[in-house]
Amino acid sequence: VQLQASGGGLVQTGGSLRLSCAASGRISSIRDMGWYRQVPGKERELVASITSGGSTNYADSVKGRFTISRDNAKGTVDLQMYSLKPDDTAVYYCRADLLYYTDGGAPVVSVSWGQGTLVTVSS
Repeated sequence: VQLQASGGGLVQTGGSLRLSCAASGRISSIRDMGWYRQVPGKERELVASITSGGSTNYADSVKGRFTISRDNAKGTVDLQMYSLKPDDTAVYYCRADLLYYTDGGAPVVSVSWGQGTLVTVSS
């Protein structure tokens, strides 16, 4: 599975952006999907995740401001971001957790990452 992220850019404090991520390949193997972010010198951190059944999880810092959604049939996951703050400035990565089976029936678990899209929030 390959992931292609888009939608980053420059926005002022209080503004909004929508990030999109589209999967290609064996999208039937996708389980959880999510968005992470990273700033230089820090570890990549979870922003939001969503299961194939639609259950969501958010970092405390974005609760009430960000909304994650997905389309299982299309293999897409979006992140709608409102009330953006300078602290939200980071490179955002989409992620897909994969589960599929070999011809012999053995389960294979792996992770696929998108290429990252830069979000810059000016003060």
